[in-house]
Amino acid sequence: MNKKLLIGAGVALSLLVSPFSQAFAAEPTVGERKQVDNVAHRGATGYAPENTIAGFDLAVDMKADYIEIDVQRSKDGNLVVIHDTTVNRTTDGTGKIGELTFEQLRGLDAGSWKGEQFAGEQIPTFEEILDRYRGKVGILIELKAPELYPGIEEQVAEALIERNLDKPQNEKIIIQSFNFDSMKKMNTLLPKVPIGVLTSNRAHTTPEALQEFATYADWFNPSYGIVTEELVEQVHSLDMQIGSWTVRSQEAADFLFDMGVDAIISDYPDYVDPRK
Repeated sequence: MNKKLLIGAGVALSLLVSPFSQAFAAEPTVGERKQVDNVAHRGATGYAPENTIAGFDLAVDMKADYIEIDVQRSKDGNLVVIHDTTVNRTTDGTGKIGELTFEQLRGLDAGSWKGEQFAGEQIPTFEEILDRYRGKVGILIELKAPELYPGIEEQVAEALIERNLDKPQNEKIIIQSFNFDSMKKMNTLLPKVPIGVLTSNRAHTTPEALQEFATYADWFNPSYGIVTEELVEQVHSLDMQIGSWTVRSQEAADFLFDMGVDAIISDYPDYVDPRK
């Protein structure tokens, strides 16, 4: 895997890329654009409630390459798929994820806030998502605030290993987080599964920081506000891929296409591929 390769070769290669040579780079064709991975952010969130079966099913129908999910843990140890560390924004309940039992979480309405047609949508379990979507669509797994849930890395790894999803030749699985220590741990637990690091901090885009990430990560996934052509080239020179978030306009999608990223993480899969 790329994180196992020598970093120095990539650094040397980046020195060979000159502005002169870039000036003659061909404009991307429509065919080339379709090679960018289309990642449905928490499902097709622009059209359906985030992190619900309704949203993920719609993303599959829209032919997304990946669904992106957020994993946390209930008070009684069940892995659940929800973004915020509380249920307040996306359900009819209140409270912290880690202070509510699975039964309490499962009893909440996670769809009505998006529209009456989604009433009764539940907070899914991690295992439910794996079993429903593996083989149908790639799954980009974000560990959300793993520092709140000691041992969650081992739980996630166990669920993947039980389903033979720890081998990249079987299914498209990527694990990412803003918590870099957690991702180092995941790399140790699942050395064959691609690892991603998330950031919106320009301090993490220095050559030194990128070289450190490349020792254990396969993906560098920044917010689109800090993406530049130079950053994309640096990431590629270290044999990592780059996926950027969160696209909520056609202009943002077009910008990332022009920058040459490998994946676009969007609430609107149709902004990334107009066929959808």
